[in-house]
Amino acid sequence: MLLKNFSGLILEAGTDEAGRGCIAGPVTAAAVILPKDFENEFVNDSKKITAKLRYSLRELIEEKALTYKVTHISEAIIEDLNILHASIKGMQDSVLALDPQPEFLIVDGNKFTAIPNIPHETIVKGDMKYLSLAAASILAKTYRDDYMDKIHEEFPMYNWKKNKGYPTKEHRDAIRKYGPCKYHRMSFKLLPEQLKLDL
Repeated sequence: MLLKNFSGLILEAGTDEAGRGCIAGPVTAAAVILPKDFENEFVNDSKKITAKLRYSLRELIEEKALTYKVTHISEAIIEDLNILHASIKGMQDSVLALDPQPEFLIVDGNKFTAIPNIPHETIVKGDMKYLSLAAASILAKTYRDDYMDKIHEEFPMYNWKKNKGYPTKEHRDAIRKYGPCKYHRMSFKLLPEQLKLDL
């Protein structure tokens, strides 16, 4: 089972994001504070478990958490800030919306911009080590998947219901055929080949 706590403080939040590697849709962040007696052997990095288990665990996490928040950061903000800073903004916004506010924050990854009055620690692959980070990864992943399923109905040709905005061959073939849409991240490499100008 994953570790319960890094700092030794009761109100320790974990935060993580989903969708950084996508070429369409938002980047989605989540923050969660679990009670000190929370235990579950199945909670793990969202990428390590099935979709069915993720959704089952989301219900449990939401029921048991002291507080949690999920934030979508739009393609426009990703384009404005870049994906790293948009991801950090999503995590910051999620943390600042928690009630009660955490005494300490652990962040999945190796980069984060400090929030005033909340000490933090970045932990590489933390969602495979700490329960709150795994819980945050599950919330971020499932809520982002729900978002992609919703916008799939608007643009079914890209099959976001299946690929969730990741650059699969099928997704890129659809971009070649139909062009990009308003949900694509235009500063990203949508297609592997570079456009060449005839000079």
